[in-house]
Amino acid sequence: MSNLIKETHTKFQMPALIYPAGALAPVISQSTMEIHFGKHLQTYVDNLNKNVADTEYQDMSLREIITQAPPGPMLSNAGQVLNHLLYFEQFTPHVQGNNRPGHNLREFIHFDFGNFDTLKRKMEDAAASLFGSGWVWLAQEESGKLNIISCPNGDSPLRHRMTPLYGIDLWEHAYYLDYQNRRAEHVKKLWDIVDWEMVESRLDI
Repeated sequence: MSNLIKETHTKFQMPALIYPAGALAPVISQSTMEIHFGKHLQTYVDNLNKNVADTEYQDMSLREIITQAPPGPMLSNAGQVLNHLLYFEQFTPHVQGNNRPGHNLREFIHFDFGNFDTLKRKMEDAAASLFGSGWVWLAQEESGKLNIISCPNGDSPLRHRMTPLYGIDLWEHAYYLDYQNRRAEHVKKLWDIVDWEMVESRLDI
């Protein structure tokens, strides 16, 4: 569960970005970051606060809302808040050399996919085949097995009893300023900035 979001009894608050807005350029530009993080995530947080106010969900955690709320605006906004928090937290401007997963996560990947390159190809294929807006996640099932799951719109692996590990945002606001309609190129470039230590910290070992 991301530690970026701050929760009170009645309100979710915007987190601070953990790196400068332009630090992930040229993979993600400062302009995209300012709009994606500063405007889109803010809107999801604001909408979630409106949705939960004076309801049975107002004292629940983000995870509880996502797993218990019925389909509708509250669930959609809660899912998008969590998806985006995990998304922004999983990148780093401090990648050096060949950026690959650490030992523990690499062992899981090799067991379930054969090798890291196969995982990358399968996630890229899943991203290419997802129609419209949504997410593709590397997620961990309750059994411990890793799987790739496509989540339309604001759906979350949590709704499918899986733990989200690494997510690719396929909404146009995540890439269009930088890549226009070249979504596949954007997906490939993201591998260069993944913070694999952060992703591995989400793994249930």
